[in-house]
Amino acid sequence: MDISLIFKIASIGILLGILNIILDKADKKEFSYIVTLVGVIIVFGMVINLISRLFDNIRAIFHLY
Repeated sequence: MDISLIFKIASIGILLGILNIILDKADKKEFSYIVTLVGVIIVFGMVINLISRLFDNIRAIFHLY
């Protein structure tokens, strides 16, 4: 696992936090929820990719095809 992935996820979290604060102050709570949902989906996509690679490595190590 690369340390840059952790930085990407952290930067997405910081960006989402800033956007949520800005949208809440502008009374745009519905957009705030949508932005949060999109951010969570992006991070889940990154994590699912890592889990897929993990299972591929486990299959290769134990010759499970």
